[in-house]
Amino acid sequence: MADTSILLVEDEPGIAELVRFTLSTSGYTVHIAPNVKAAQNTLQLNLPSAMILDWMLPDESGVKFLRTLRSDKRTKGLPVIMLTARGQEHDKVAGLDAGADDYVTKPFSPSELLARLRAVLRRRQPEHAGEVLTGLGLTLDPVKHRVTAQGKDVNLGPTEFRLLNALMAYPGRVFSRQQLLDIVWGNSVVVEERTVDVHVLRLRKALAEAGLEEPVRTVRGVGYAFAGE
Repeated sequence: MADTSILLVEDEPGIAELVRFTLSTSGYTVHIAPNVKAAQNTLQLNLPSAMILDWMLPDESGVKFLRTLRSDKRTKGLPVIMLTARGQEHDKVAGLDAGADDYVTKPFSPSELLARLRAVLRRRQPEHAGEVLTGLGLTLDPVKHRVTAQGKDVNLGPTEFRLLNALMAYPGRVFSRQQLLDIVWGNSVVVEERTVDVHVLRLRKALAEAGLEEPVRTVRGVGYAFAGE
């Protein structure tokens, strides 16, 4: 927990103080930025471990700022949780499409926000460390490029392997098709979103042949998630 810093971009003092108190009492160092400009200044000095970002800010939309972060190599991998009063389904989809790792609506439970932050930080670690991922009887070794189910090899194509790796690295997190395109295919490749559906079907077929029932679930109107925790 030491040196785990969080950048909170929030213009409402009451909410900012509530989040600061909740996180600081759990050992996090919290830096507060009331607008995008202040957040950019903080990021220039040092990258935090994660960011909690409001949507409606006085100088720029939080979603627009998030897209800017995701297009910058330095901040592309920064974990970001959106904390906003915009709770409609299309808002959540827009937030996820912009690159949010999670989406929390106001009013919110401070303990739930803390739990979600811990989960985002925890789920980021395996992907970057190249650690073996497990869940629902599956084991994925990114170094050996091997997937097994109950000890037996699962034959996957390279795209299906990368897709499963991305999903298993964040169990329970819902990815939009665009997010999966960016992670699996890369930003420089022009691929239609429905291509994701085709490869998800191939992945599901391979897993079903290995005796696994629907480890990859569809979230209607949003995208896909790995069902295991």
